[in-house]
Amino acid sequence: MSPKRPKVEPIRNPTLFQMEKLEEAGKLANTLTVDRPFSLPGILLGTSAFTATGWEGSFYPPGMQPRDSLSYYATQFATVEVDSTFYGCPSPRTVNNWAARTPEGFIFSVKVPQIITHEKVLVDCDSEFEEFVKTMDILGPKLGVMVFQFPFFATWKFLKQEDFLVVLTRFLNKLPRDHKFAVEIRNRNWLDAKFADVLRECNVALALTDRSFVVPRKLIQEACQHDEKIFLLQERKSKSRQKPGTRQLLTAART
Repeated sequence: MSPKRPKVEPIRNPTLFQMEKLEEAGKLANTLTVDRPFSLPGILLGTSAFTATGWEGSFYPPGMQPRDSLSYYATQFATVEVDSTFYGCPSPRTVNNWAARTPEGFIFSVKVPQIITHEKVLVDCDSEFEEFVKTMDILGPKLGVMVFQFPFFATWKFLKQEDFLVVLTRFLNKLPRDHKFAVEIRNRNWLDAKFADVLRECNVALALTDRSFVVPRKLIQEACQHDEKIFLLQERKSKSRQKPGTRQLLTAART
């Protein structure tokens, strides 16, 4: 018989921002400082969304209004990856809302829409990408890394890694240099020094997801030479496929 799991007591702290109007959130965001429990010096810790099934009562206080979720989240973490942007570029009003409901110093990392990474795969998508970057710029200094999350590519799409790298390099060379970007790929055999060299030359970070098909130690060491730009993602889905040794590898590679 497996041991009984301890009961998780709900968090009953009040929310940081008690507001009804967007402009009120902006006033608070500009004046309050936050002592976050989930933080480490020099490292931004966050989750891949700020809402999920089961969070009410375990992370969020019971009865909290959905409009207060982000504000409360920002009292606990210094950053969040926004997964919803993968499904489409949000409206300027939505992005303004994100900025207004978070304090100074909070960082948003956002996924590039799938129309760019999955449907058009970096070809003939300049207008969609420009619209996305312009919308994300509403966040100002709160905008962190924009992540290109690519799917696993079968040989019918790219016969070999070099074919993908040609398309990737051409697009990355067009990126605005005053923004931060990261690239995540799902083809394990492409995670090598050639891939890391492309990212290094284009000044783009490597995004690693904590899944079973990553991470070779050699690649992490290669990436750490590139200003230690490693953007580690731990997905909240498919727990059985996560690779628990990723953080140990990262630690070893940095020493």
